[in-house]
Amino acid sequence: VHMNEQRLQLLSLLARVQSAECCGYPVSIFFIVVNEFCERFSYYGMRAVLVLYFRYFLRWDDDLATSIYHAFVALCYLTPILGAIVADSWLGKFKTIIYLSIVYAIGQIVMAVSAINDITDANRDGTPDNMAVHVTLAMIGLILIAFGTGGIKPCVSAFGGDQFADHQTRQRSTFFSVFYLCINAGSLLSTLITPILRGQECGIHTQQKCYPLAFGVPAALMVVSLIVFIAGSGMYIKAAPQGNIMLDVCNCIGFAIKNRFRHRSKRYPKREHWLDWANEKYNKLLIAQIKMVLKVLFLYIPLPMFWTLFDQKGSRWTFQATTMDGTFGTLILQPDQMQTVNPILILTLVPIMDRVVYPLIRKCGFNFSPLKRMTVGMFLAAMAFVSAALVQIQIDKTLPVFPSSTESQLKIVNMASSQMEVTISPHDPIVLGSMQVHTSCMLTHNYSQTNSVKSCTFSKMFRFGAAYTFLIPSTLNLTDNCGASVVEVEDIKPNTVHMALQIPQYFLITAGEVVFSVTGLEFSYSQAPSNMKAVLQAGWLFTVAVGNFIVLIVAELAKLPDQWAEYVLFASLLVAVCIIFSIMAYFYTYINPAEIEAQFMQGDEIDPEDKEKKAIELKSKDFVQQQNEQVGKTKM
Repeated sequence: VHMNEQRLQLLSLLARVQSAECCGYPVSIFFIVVNEFCERFSYYGMRAVLVLYFRYFLRWDDDLATSIYHAFVALCYLTPILGAIVADSWLGKFKTIIYLSIVYAIGQIVMAVSAINDITDANRDGTPDNMAVHVTLAMIGLILIAFGTGGIKPCVSAFGGDQFADHQTRQRSTFFSVFYLCINAGSLLSTLITPILRGQECGIHTQQKCYPLAFGVPAALMVVSLIVFIAGSGMYIKAAPQGNIMLDVCNCIGFAIKNRFRHRSKRYPKREHWLDWANEKYNKLLIAQIKMVLKVLFLYIPLPMFWTLFDQKGSRWTFQATTMDGTFGTLILQPDQMQTVNPILILTLVPIMDRVVYPLIRKCGFNFSPLKRMTVGMFLAAMAFVSAALVQIQIDKTLPVFPSSTESQLKIVNMASSQMEVTISPHDPIVLGSMQVHTSCMLTHNYSQTNSVKSCTFSKMFRFGAAYTFLIPSTLNLTDNCGASVVEVEDIKPNTVHMALQIPQYFLITAGEVVFSVTGLEFSYSQAPSNMKAVLQAGWLFTVAVGNFIVLIVAELAKLPDQWAEYVLFASLLVAVCIIFSIMAYFYTYINPAEIEAQFMQGDEIDPEDKEKKAIELKSKDFVQQQNEQVGKTKM
C-alpha cells in the first residue's frame, strides 16, 4: 500500500509538471473549452437548417424529412455508448476525441459538398440532374457526423476534468460551469447565424438558397475545433484506459440471466432478487450497485415520450414556422431561427428556477420532490403541443385550399377596365371586378429600339407565403411606375399568422425541459453509485434516442390529414405517459447509495485493495455530485 501511495504521488507530481498553469488553472483546459464551443457551434448550426435542406433542396415531403431528421438525432444519442466503451477500454479519451473528430469534420465537409447544386447541374437550369448523388452524399455525411459527435460526447468533459490535480477542486468546478456555458453559447450563436447564411443566394451557374454556406461554416468550425484540440496535445494529462464499467454491468447482468436459466428447475431454491444469481462470479458490492442502477433505469421507461415531443422543435415546429409571417418590424426572422428561443430561455429560466421558484415552493411547505418535478415537466411539454395545435388551427384558416383528386381549379382574369358577370354552369353567375394592383416585387421591362433602350420600373414588395401573377399588357406605358399598367394578381395570400405566436409553445417546452431534464439528471446521479454515473448517463441518452425513433414511427405510420391533429395526438400520448410515470414515482423509495455501499464495505468478500479504492471513491462523492449537478443544467 505504501509503495502504491508513492507511485500515485509521483504520477501526480509528473502531471503537475506536465500541465502549465495560468491563474491557478491548467493551460490545457483553455484548448478544451474552445474546442467544445466550436464543436457545439458546428453541430447545432448544421442541425438548425437540416430539416429545411431535406424539404427544399432534396425535395422530400414533410413526413420523410421529419423521419430522417429524427433518425439522425437518434443515432447521435446512441453512439455515445460506443464512444465511452472505446475510450475507456481501448484508445483512451485523447485518441478517441482525435480520431472521431476527424470523422466528424469529414462528415461536415461531405454535407457541405452535398448541398452544392452545381455539381450535378450539367444543363444549368437550376435543378440537380442527379439528385441521387446529393442524397447519397448527405446520408454519408450525416452518418459520419452522428458517429463523430456522439462518440466524443462522453469523452470531452471527462477529459477536461482529468486535467486538474487533487488540490484544484474549486477550479475544476468552475471549469465545468464554463464548459457548459460554452455549449449553450455555441448553440445560441449557431442557431442565429446559420439560418441567415442559408437565406443568402449563391451558386456558380444559378443563384439558389445557400445551403453550402450554411453547412460549410459549421464544417470550418469543426476543423478549427480539431486543430485547437491538437494544438494543446503537449499540455494534456492523458489517462490510460482503465476498463469500462458499462461492460462490467452488462457482463454481470448477462451472467445472472444465464445462470438463472441453467438453474430454472424447481429443485433449486429461489433467490431474493434475480441478480443474486450472479453471486457465484461477482462480488456482492457490484451486484448491489447494479440493483440501484436498475431501479433508476426502470423509471426511465416512460421518459422517451418527453423527448419525442421535445426534439420536434427542429422538425415539425420549423415547418410550422415556414407558413408564418416572420416580420418583426425591420427585422425579418427566418423560420429556422425561431429555434434560438429555446437556448435563450434556458439561460434565463435555469437561474430563475434555482434561485426563485424552487425556494419559494419550499417556503410554502410543498414537497416538490424530483420525481414530482419531472412529472410537471412532462405535463408542460404536453401543453406546449396543445399550444402548437391551436396555432396550427389558426394557420390552417389562412392556407390556400388546393383541389383534391376529384376536383379542378379554374382561374379567370378580368383584364377589362370595368366589372363583368361570368357564369360557369351549373353554378350561379359571379361578378368579377377589374384587377387591382397589390404589393409585389421589382419588375423591370426593357424595350429596345435602334441602338437605344427605353425602360420602366415597377417596384413593390413580396410577402412570405404569397404567390403572384403579373400581367403585362401590350400597351405597356414606359413612364414612372410603368404608368400603373402592370396588373398583379395575388394567387395565394401571404402568411398572416405571426411567428410570435410560437413563443408560448417554446416557453412551455423549455420550461418543461428545465424542470424535467435538469431534475432528472440530478435525481439519477443522486440515486446511483458514484462509480456508475456513466451507466446512467448512457441510459439517459438512450431515452433521447428512443424518443426520436418514436417520432420517426409516428410520422411514417400515423399519416393524419391535419397537422394540428398530430400535435394533439402527441400531447395526449405524453399526458397518458405522465400519469403512468406519476404512479411509478409514487411507489418509488429514495435511497442513499453511499450508505448502502458502506454496509457492503464492512463485508469480508471484498479484497482489501478494492476496499481502499472504494473508500477513495466514496470520499470524492461530494465532488462528483457537484460536478453532475452542473451537467444537469445544460444541453447535452
